[in-house]
Amino acid sequence: MSHDGAAGAGAWLELAVEADVEAVEAVSEILGRAAPGGTSVEPAFELIDEGLGARLDPTRPAIVRAYLPARDRTAADRAAAEVAEALGHLQAFGLRPIGELRIRVVDEADWSEAWKAYFPVLRIGRRLVIRPTWRRHHREPGDVVLALDPGMAFGTGLHPTTRLCLAGAEGLADRGVLAGARVLDVGCGSGILAIAALRLGAATALGIDTDPIAIEATTANARRNRLVRRLRARLGSLPSGEPAFDVVLANLIAGLLVPLAPALHGEVRPGGSLLASGIFVDREAEVRGAFEAAGLRVADRLSEGDWVALEAVRPA
Repeated sequence: MSHDGAAGAGAWLELAVEADVEAVEAVSEILGRAAPGGTSVEPAFELIDEGLGARLDPTRPAIVRAYLPARDRTAADRAAAEVAEALGHLQAFGLRPIGELRIRVVDEADWSEAWKAYFPVLRIGRRLVIRPTWRRHHREPGDVVLALDPGMAFGTGLHPTTRLCLAGAEGLADRGVLAGARVLDVGCGSGILAIAALRLGAATALGIDTDPIAIEATTANARRNRLVRRLRARLGSLPSGEPAFDVVLANLIAGLLVPLAPALHGEVRPGGSLLASGIFVDREAEVRGAFEAAGLRVADRLSEGDWVALEAVRPA
């Protein structure tokens, strides 16, 4: 744990950790426990288009940052020590490389703008563009632009599971499946998948999540993208209590997808599609088995690194 600087009245402690892309969510969760302002993720990227755009480099680590108020330095140091201990346990698993916790003092005036530098415009798939709200983007013909505020701390499109779901949604749109569709986004997070589905041709979307912060984030991002009338978000889980949907998006984890398979089947109308992501390759066979046992037919598969997304159809 490296340390740097002395705190003034309006200062923050910045905690920063380099993490393999696959470990970003676990590291963010640990830092987020200590940080009332949430976490930000600086993906490893190279700048392209004369610095206006960026391309992700998933082979290099991302940097996860969190900020703690440093007015009570003893409390801040205690919180930082707890973070260091939890990261140590995560490093002991040896699943993915995680760097040393770096700590420095940042003045209030610098902090509010500093983290915005870490988010470029990201292009995903052929048409989807994720634009942080404060960045400008020169739209190419056919671009589908999603305006998001990564300050919401999650759902920025960085993680392979999100990118796979976005690529899968683009594939559904290419085949006309999203045209005029009613969409359910299970575990909506920032609302990124529901917003993408609407931008790709869906008529309406419902986002559900068990985290109130996710509902706030989805609602705020719906407003940013002028989709308030077409995107609803509410606290809850499955079953949704709504009529079955044309398309269901579920970027969860295998440990949730397996027990939820019968409920997911119930949310998809006969002839409709389920796009499920968040599946580590070692759990793919288990998820496939659960879907097929529930009456869903796996029709397609996308993969990136060790992650898999499955497209399944409920037979008509």
